[in-house]
Amino acid sequence: MVQNRKYLIIGASSGIGLAISKKLSETGAQVVGTYFKNKIGNTGIDSEYQYFDVMGKELDPKTFPEVLDGLVYCPGTISLLPFNRINPQKFLEDYQFQFLGLVRSVQMALPFLKKSTQASVIFFSTVAVQIGLPFHSLVASSKGAIEGLTRSLAAEFAPQIRFNCIAPALVETPLAASLLNTEEKKLNLAQKNPLKRLGQPEDIAEMACFLLSDKSSWMTGQIIHLDGGFGSIK
Repeated sequence: MVQNRKYLIIGASSGIGLAISKKLSETGAQVVGTYFKNKIGNTGIDSEYQYFDVMGKELDPKTFPEVLDGLVYCPGTISLLPFNRINPQKFLEDYQFQFLGLVRSVQMALPFLKKSTQASVIFFSTVAVQIGLPFHSLVASSKGAIEGLTRSLAAEFAPQIRFNCIAPALVETPLAASLLNTEEKKLNLAQKNPLKRLGQPEDIAEMACFLLSDKSSWMTGQIIHLDGGFGSIK
């Protein structure tokens, strides 16, 4: 159960983060969410939202619940380019945002997570780390680091805090809008998936809520390939 528990969702204003926030709120959980580029509209859920730049000033800890039962880090980028067109500085910028932003967020939340008796932390990777895809060197490099960090932190903080990582294939979110800006593109990409459809934010939210709940209390250090079979079925 996640009822009456308190969660911090970094990047909760759209896409997967918003879907997770809605799902948690439906269970009666208290959600503190952050936003950056996407302004908060009428989400229809009872959540507290704060502006937060993961590479800028840290959140005021006074705005946190005294105890955090879970943290979900959702910010990410999708920049698909030929390797020889990527300036090394671009790799550094992507790493700083996707990986170091996550590190800062976890370190900021740790004192509050340690006060919980059932804390669970969720990161996000990509199927491209598992199978290797052309033009994915930028995102796969940063997300590969996140997978390694997941296992390291799971070992370091067991049994007090669980750490798991979800590695989806393409999900229909605002982040992927440039890849899905026509119906033809959506159809073609859906046909490449064994289940013949794109992932939806709600698909990921279901798994995230499972990982935050007691139902997954014997799971930590796992990379969950939630990808419609894309990474394992030909």
